[in-house]
Amino acid sequence: MKKTIAIAALAVCFAFTGKVQAQSFKFGHINVQQVISLMSEKDSAEVKLKKYGESLSADLETMQVEFNNKYQSYLQKKDSYTPAIREAKEKEIQDMQQRVQEFQQTAQEDFQKMQGDVYKPVLEKANNAIKKVAKDNNFTYIFDIGTPGVVYYSEAQSTDVTAMVKKELKIVK
Repeated sequence: MKKTIAIAALAVCFAFTGKVQAQSFKFGHINVQQVISLMSEKDSAEVKLKKYGESLSADLETMQVEFNNKYQSYLQKKDSYTPAIREAKEKEIQDMQQRVQEFQQTAQEDFQKMQGDVYKPVLEKANNAIKKVAKDNNFTYIFDIGTPGVVYYSEAQSTDVTAMVKKELKIVK
């Protein structure tokens, strides 16, 4: 009886080991940034972002010019001002300088938000294509070799899926 249980347990172990060994993993790699750089949607996102950045820069430049003019005018006339007027003008200049700095900070934050917004659909499209290629070709993992997280990959044991993803995205470059 003990011998039969031992044989049955051994058979289960071999069956389980056989399943684990029969399971194979398929690895792929891609440089996502390289693929994204070829997407036409990236170009339109860049144009939109550039136009927004130029608009923010123009507004900031207008504020800077106005501040500089007010400051230069103050420097030229400060000796003719009474102490009360001089103090009021200095306060006005300080407030204006603070508004310029606040605008600059807000503009940077708005630009970063806009950058995320315009690139989000591009990244989603690329990721969806990678997922489809992975699913259609039974890949277990696909690594982005363009990011610092991948330290090593073997060309022999990992398939470059760039061409498949470009085909999925209909990129002919």
